Amino acid sequence: MILSKDRKLSSNAAVDPQTRFEELVERLRETGHRLTPQRVALLRLLAASDGHPSASDLYDELHAQFPTTSLGTVYKTLDLLKGLDEVLELGFSHDDNRYDGNNPYPHPHLICVRCRKIIHPDVSMAQDLVQQVARQSGYQIVSHRLDFSGVCPDCQRHQQSPNGSET
Repeated sequence: MILSKDRKLSSNAAVDPQTRFEELVERLRETGHRLTPQRVALLRLLAASDGHPSASDLYDELHAQFPTTSLGTVYKTLDLLKGLDEVLELGFSHDDNRYDGNNPYPHPHLICVRCRKIIHPDVSMAQDLVQQVARQSGYQIVSHRLDFSGVCPDCQRHQQSPNGSET
C-alpha cells in the first residue's frame, strides 16, 4: 500500500491546516518546484479545505485574489501535486473531479447523491479490508477507492418536514 509520508490509512484525525500547508510548501521546495504567489495561495486553499473542492471551486477562490490566474494554472498545480502523491484526485464520470489535499492516500468516502458533499467516515476497517483482499487474491495492492453513496443527514432533514411531507 502506498501512503503519503508516514500517515496511516485508517487515521481520520483532522489535519492542522497550517501544518499541512507547510508540508506542501516543503515538498515543492524539496523537489525544486517554483513557489509562485498563486501556487502558494492554492496550497493554502487545499490545506485549509475540509471538503473536497473541484478545480473550478479552487479557481474561483484563487481568481478572487489573483485575477490573472487561469484555470490551467490550477490544473497544472493539481497535476504536479498528484504526481508527488500530495493530493488525492476523486474522479467522477457525471461531475467534476474533486481533490483531497489533506489526506492524499486512498481512504473511504461518503458521498451525498443530492448535495455532492464528500466526507470521510470514521471507520478503521479499510486497512484490514485492503490486507484481506491482498492476502486472498495474491495481488500487491498499490491503490484502491472505496466510496459509499447516499443521502447526507442535512439533505434528509430538508427532504421531509416534521409531519413527513416532502418540502
